[in-house]
Amino acid sequence: MKKTLFLAIALTVMAVGCKNQQNTDTMNNNEALKEVAGRKNFGPNHALVTTPQPCVMIATWDKDRNPDVMMAAWAGQYDAHQIVVSLSKHKTTENLELTGAFTVSFADIHTVAESDYLGMVSGNNVPDKVTRVGFTTMPSPNVDAPIINEYPLTLECKVVSWEGGILVGEVVNQSADERILTDGKVDLAKLQPIVFDAAGMCYRSIGEVVGSAWNAGKKFAE
Repeated sequence: MKKTLFLAIALTVMAVGCKNQQNTDTMNNNEALKEVAGRKNFGPNHALVTTPQPCVMIATWDKDRNPDVMMAAWAGQYDAHQIVVSLSKHKTTENLELTGAFTVSFADIHTVAESDYLGMVSGNNVPDKVTRVGFTTMPSPNVDAPIINEYPLTLECKVVSWEGGILVGEVVNQSADERILTDGKVDLAKLQPIVFDAAGMCYRSIGEVVGSAWNAGKKFAE
């Protein structure tokens, strides 16, 4: 179920794609782009490189033990119990170097404005941005990072590596509010997470179930 949850929330926008993008740009400087016939061709730099993108909310403590939260869209599953996020140098990365830990939650349809704001402003400029949107926190019992109470699903993570803008975290625990569970499992229909549409510069909610994983394709094996 954990694997299915991650796949459904994040269509694994692997952060290593940033380096791959640089390689693609170099290639196109040396070679003429060959267009695919019958289709609109954008080259490598259209907003829809990989979309939709997960709206993950990364929470950390700063040096004064104030909570800081940011939105990251370039994130995904790295291994069975690891996640990966592409981050530039800013407040969150400073906090990660101090504590070696963070939590990840998922923006949902009930927290669109709050989550967007937390992604718009830096904790360096607005140190009280978490309380400004009305969010409350509690310390994670497993890692040195805050849990945002208003997000019903949280992953508690320890930093595995932070190098070249690529953050890899080990998920040591997942906790969920009872209101998003069905038969003891996280129910995306109840969680109602949102994703980032880079082409439309908007947020979209995850839609209805259209097929059963590892089952819908069985008709071709019969």
